[in-house]
Amino acid sequence: MYYKIIISKYILHGDTMTPHISAKKDDIAKVVIMPGDPLRAKWIAENFLKDIVQVNSVRGMLAYTGTYNGKKITVMGHGMGIPSIGIYSFELFKFYDVDLIIRVGSAGTYVREINLGDVLIVENAYSDSTYAEIIGVDVKNKMIPANNEMVNLAFETSKQNGIDAKKINCHSADVFYSEFTCEEWIKRSNSEVVEMEAFGLFANAIILNKKALCLLTCSDSLVTHESMPSEERQIGFSKMVKLSLKIGINFYEK
Repeated sequence: MYYKIIISKYILHGDTMTPHISAKKDDIAKVVIMPGDPLRAKWIAENFLKDIVQVNSVRGMLAYTGTYNGKKITVMGHGMGIPSIGIYSFELFKFYDVDLIIRVGSAGTYVREINLGDVLIVENAYSDSTYAEIIGVDVKNKMIPANNEMVNLAFETSKQNGIDAKKINCHSADVFYSEFTCEEWIKRSNSEVVEMEAFGLFANAIILNKKALCLLTCSDSLVTHESMPSEERQIGFSKMVKLSLKIGINFYEK
């Protein structure tokens, strides 16, 4: 299979493990928090971690490793779209022996019941992408489930920390601009919100027998066309980031 040939090609790559990540193996923690924007990864590291060290800058995809509550955590950007998170999450799982990746991102809502600033835990990700099929993941109705253990851990951790988090299905879109209505997307995807990456992350976790989770903050309503102001995004995203870090600590302590 072409996919497996590509994997074997990069097993040895000098001092660095892959063409896209310059970190050495021990530079990367077993738990990795991944926002899309590399500058957001920098912001997370500088505001939430201690003793941080930058461990990657290849193609501007910044990664930092530090500690949170005494546990080693890496924060790294994953870029936009399934192909981008597909590359970075695959390499972290396969070549850096990462056990858990938590994507933290923004989402647009298709439904009125989800409000700006809501923290969301993805239970299932829908996509029209062929990514999962190509790598050999069995997909039913174009929907991939999140790891149930991690969803439960996330929900319990949110309750422990007084964070009101909703479990939802997300649409991992291949297009950012579309003329489809919310009703058309809901019918097509059976999802309440849209983002662009969870489907690829979940597919990699399944094929490599790893753990993955996606947390989202609702930043835009495609129903009312409201959007969170920049200062509110910072506060809202902080809540999600704190939750992701608490989940990471609970995962270590299991």
